[in-house]
Amino acid sequence: MANNQKVVPGASNALDKMKYEIASQVGVNLKQGYNGDLSSKDAGKIGGNITKKLIQMAEQQLSNK
Repeated sequence: MANNQKVVPGASNALDKMKYEIASQVGVNLKQGYNGDLSSKDAGKIGGNITKKLIQMAEQQLSNK
């Protein structure tokens, strides 16, 4: 099966930057590279906050149209 995902230039770098910013905001010590010692709870804090932020950004874009 073909991968039909659209690739947005720079999106990966922006998400990576967001990940580290949010990790520092919620008090999770995230390091470059492998983070296998990260607890599920801490990973969930980061992922949940990324999701919230992306939804807020999408809502803002939709309301500006």
